[in-house]
Amino acid sequence: MADLHPAHDRQDSREPGIDFEAVYQGREISYGADDRRSDLIPWELDAPQPLLVELEAAGEITGPVLECGCGLGDNALFLAGRGYEVTAFDAAPSAIERSRAKADAAGSAVTFTVADATELHGIPGGFRTVVDSAMLHCLDTDQRRTYLAGLRRVCAPGARLHALCFRGELAARLKMPAETDERSLREAFRDGWTIRRMESRDYTTGLTRQAWEDLVPAASGSPERDDSVSVDQHGRVLLPFWQITAELA
Repeated sequence: MADLHPAHDRQDSREPGIDFEAVYQGREISYGADDRRSDLIPWELDAPQPLLVELEAAGEITGPVLECGCGLGDNALFLAGRGYEVTAFDAAPSAIERSRAKADAAGSAVTFTVADATELHGIPGGFRTVVDSAMLHCLDTDQRRTYLAGLRRVCAPGARLHALCFRGELAARLKMPAETDERSLREAFRDGWTIRRMESRDYTTGLTRQAWEDLVPAASGSPERDDSVSVDQHGRVLLPFWQITAELA
């Protein structure tokens, strides 16, 4: 899930305790409290996140664009292919190396860079749109505040932030570092951001139902089936997420 990003570096954005550099180097990693292990990257689709494709089709993306916690770069490459100027960062150097190789192969002009979401060192200014596809929920309360303050510094007045974030029930199962109920998230955005949209949506993962239940057995509603998730027409697990759109004053 590129976005099931618990924090890389410290860690900047995906499940707590995950070594994201190891993830992008292809090593087996552990998820959850019982140390379930897999070499899958659940948030990677080898394609853009469908909710982002929907936003672009609806005219809700304006360049230049910043993508936070870009993983293997598929969202950024999609947006660049649609004609936007795109900068994308991740805290895992291997993710950025692989993304740059993809961009070179595609002849894409995306600027991929290594950065920590809570510092944004080396990130230029003037962005009109920010895309956060499953990174916000990996930050603790203080990191969220620092991250959103940093985005205010690098965004133009009136910029729009699209954040896709675990809903509270999912974050609780995966033991994320801070609450993701509506009240907690609205509190995180209160300084300088105005939330224009906050609704429940389905976030597409690269997992089959069986892979999801093998990875996160505590999420199973019964020994036979986890009724808390659904699958799309391609058999990919859909997880309950918040779709948040916030504007900078």
